[in-house]
Amino acid sequence: MAQLIATDNQIAVIGLGKSGFSVARFLVAKGVSFDVFDSRAEPAGKAAFCQQYPDIAVYCGELSADKLSTYPRLVVSPGIALDEPALVEAAAKGCALMGDISLFCQYVDAPVVAITGSNAKSTVTTWLGDMAERDNKRVAIGGNLGTPALDLLLDWPDAELYVLELSSFQLERTEVLAADVATILNVSEDHLDRYSGMLAYQQSKQRVYRRAKWAVYNRGDRLTTPLVSQTMKTVSFGLSKPDLNDFGLVAFEGREYIAKGLNRLLSTDQIRLKGGHNIENAMATMALADCAGIALPAMIDSLQHFNGLRHRCQLIADHNGIRYYNDSKGTNVGATIAAINGLTEDERREIILIAGGVGKGADFIDLAALIDQKVKSVVLIGESGPKIAALLADEIQCENADSMIAAVTKAQAMAQPGDKILLSPACASFDMFNSFEHRGDVFEASVLDLIGAADGII
Repeated sequence: MAQLIATDNQIAVIGLGKSGFSVARFLVAKGVSFDVFDSRAEPAGKAAFCQQYPDIAVYCGELSADKLSTYPRLVVSPGIALDEPALVEAAAKGCALMGDISLFCQYVDAPVVAITGSNAKSTVTTWLGDMAERDNKRVAIGGNLGTPALDLLLDWPDAELYVLELSSFQLERTEVLAADVATILNVSEDHLDRYSGMLAYQQSKQRVYRRAKWAVYNRGDRLTTPLVSQTMKTVSFGLSKPDLNDFGLVAFEGREYIAKGLNRLLSTDQIRLKGGHNIENAMATMALADCAGIALPAMIDSLQHFNGLRHRCQLIADHNGIRYYNDSKGTNVGATIAAINGLTEDERREIILIAGGVGKGADFIDLAALIDQKVKSVVLIGESGPKIAALLADEIQCENADSMIAAVTKAQAMAQPGDKILLSPACASFDMFNSFEHRGDVFEASVLDLIGAADGII
């Protein structure tokens, strides 16, 4: 298939963001002619792109179906919905809609591990990469996380293993992935502003299993079970006792162990990342690593030393007995539920939650129920704050804040020694911040400003 692409100079790249730049760079390197389209009148990256690629035509403004339909292939960035009328019409006229991962699949010649899910995919992707590196493998890590997949092909051509985080938007424009190992870690409400409902969202995730050699699924989440009809091998992970070749938890002499079947591998208290959700993440990562041929000693070494990611239940400070956690990457309800459960100890209500932002169509009912059960108090920010507040029980102390520094100040006033202030918004960030990273950075700066940069910082 690489030869077909290489001889086809009628390609339109739709979208001039990070993904579009990556596609353009790759096509130029492969000697493929193409044009670029962006629906914005003046996309932020246009000047830089034209300077780097002065001979490539760039068309900006409303997308035209008549113009696009003259190109046999449209490489559409993940940020552009496939129900965009011009794309729908172009597809109806015979244009093939594809994404950067489709191109990646046509050119890659090393094993691929594909990781998707509503939550934890960045943690598991990075963790698996760490295990591979400790096993002395030349591993390239990216996709939806960090480096775009096509840049990995250009910059790490001698990679022995590619580990890709994939979003539902990338998968929905990838016809056949054919990964060596594929997983859906979990499925919960997310991106319902882009999908007609949970079924459509789940179906986009299920595409990761198409023609995979190994499918790793979460037996505690039936929506992750492979639905495709094929003869691939399967391995499950979960918090229950595992079957013979699966990963799970077993008790032995008063301690809890991760096990593969009957074989105890590591006690959970030896995992550096704390929280019940990270035990599940550890099992998922081990299952993927096992299927990818990574040696057990490297897995164990990683479990004992991996520090996790910024903005993902990251401990920022411990000051006057109050701990501050940055979970800004908790951009949907499922992520925030996992964070609350992971940080809850015994039956004590010790979490002051900062939440809110762009809800992406979520209803927040499950989150509100958990808050009623386990959270001490809540500070709400952003456009979804009132919607969340309306669902909370009357006895839950709830405050509103119009800035992050105000939110942290109010949370701090509610907290007592032993409590945990958790930023886990359950929402996207774009009503108040540039990105979830920006939101997390502002939270961290606000915490440090309030407690004093030289006092109690972890």
